[in-house]
Amino acid sequence: MTSFDTVLLHFCRLGPAGLSPKAPGTAGSFCAALLAPFLFLPLSLPLRLAFLAVLFVLGGLAASRAEVLLNRQDPGCVVIDELVGQWITMLALGSFSAASSWRDVLFLLVPFFFFRLFDIWKPWPVHASESWLPAGWGIMIDDVLAGIWALLCVSLIMLALHFFCPGLLSL
Repeated sequence: MTSFDTVLLHFCRLGPAGLSPKAPGTAGSFCAALLAPFLFLPLSLPLRLAFLAVLFVLGGLAASRAEVLLNRQDPGCVVIDELVGQWITMLALGSFSAASSWRDVLFLLVPFFFFRLFDIWKPWPVHASESWLPAGWGIMIDDVLAGIWALLCVSLIMLALHFFCPGLLSL
């Protein structure tokens, strides 16, 4: 295995998150939620969308190579797809800053739980999408769709909070 392949596996696994002995997908999602306030949420919506597009392409390529290196289809340790899905779920959130309140931080748990729900439950078309694309692209697409389902739920909650509890969240 080359040094490039080693770096690629670290990228796919989000460092140690994918090596979690239990629930590596949940560990990857949690890692994504922890990184979001620093790497994703400070960006404008157009930059977030561009960042997600780049991560989807890089993740698809890297996950495809990881399948070859690990000699397994959809290896559980590959969790870059969880990062993309989790961050799609967070598209409705505002940015974070030093002025963000504890409620803003706690609200990060809402997208986390919704994404995990849809990623595990896999309602239509999430489960079906796993076979739409080959190799690492199939790994990525189901989490994109789970993220879209979860984003819809988070957006509805944020809309309800906006109308019924204005000022509760600064997000």
